[in-house]
Amino acid sequence: MDRAQVDQLKSAIHGARILVVGDVMLDRYWFGDVNRISPEAPVPVALVNRSEERAGGAANVARNAASLGAQVTLLSVVGDDEAGTALEKLMASSGVKCSLLRDATISTIIKLRVIARQQQLIRIDFEAQPSHEILAAKLDDFQEALPEHDVVILSDYGKGGLTHVETMMKLARDAGKVVLVDPKGDDYRRYQGATLLTPNRSEFRQVAGSWRDEAELTAKAQALRQSLALEALLVTRSEEGMSLYREDSTLHEPTQAREVYDVSGAGDTVIATLGVMLGAGLPMSEAVRWSNRAAGIVVGKLGTAVVQQDELFG
Repeated sequence: MDRAQVDQLKSAIHGARILVVGDVMLDRYWFGDVNRISPEAPVPVALVNRSEERAGGAANVARNAASLGAQVTLLSVVGDDEAGTALEKLMASSGVKCSLLRDATISTIIKLRVIARQQQLIRIDFEAQPSHEILAAKLDDFQEALPEHDVVILSDYGKGGLTHVETMMKLARDAGKVVLVDPKGDDYRRYQGATLLTPNRSEFRQVAGSWRDEAELTAKAQALRQSLALEALLVTRSEEGMSLYREDSTLHEPTQAREVYDVSGAGDTVIATLGVMLGAGLPMSEAVRWSNRAAGIVVGKLGTAVVQQDELFG
């Protein structure tokens, strides 16, 4: 792609309007040193000297899309607490228009990671299911936001934020929107009719079962795609790259990662880049190639990171 084509694509991306809905969380990182074992138990003692906060889950999808230059709205539920406020500030600094409904009955999901010597020692999770009333209110907000967006990304982390996903799917389909889903669980029927699903290799195996070779993998992927009436199914396969299954074709993109430092959040980058590129008017095969390139960049970074536009097009 020459410079004029890149500039044209950047302009199209700036006009892409992406609505991200799903489970958000605050990723907290405590960095420190380990020089001794605790006298209380056979565990390392981490002396923390630095901390970071990053947006996780659907919030990481949103900031990935925004970092590529798209217009992004995030719709989700958080607790009426300090962590929810921290997430709002992170989203504002990332250029994401935020609609985070506050639920006073829950705490914002937090994933706390303790890192020492470039290795994760432990992860501690804090989470709770949002209330039915707040989820119903979010559904109303979703319907109101649909006309202002081109692409809908549903980021399901299984935390309850997409309890009404079937209704959201129907509303989005009836409005003629492109609907991309990062699925969770072993029953994908709730995502029926989506434009595209993006399970990773282990998630796909959980739903479709194991395979012996590429031919069997393709057969299982096409069977799932047909049963769910999907336009396409994208299986991300870690070091094996990613495979796109459509009605009349299969496209395999080998991995572009030079160095794998941390795969957490890579799926967020993939679906965000897909949404942005489809919103910019690219055909699906080209959108997948750009997503594969973005994934290759982000796995070389620590934690839930993003890919900047200059990195992707550089």
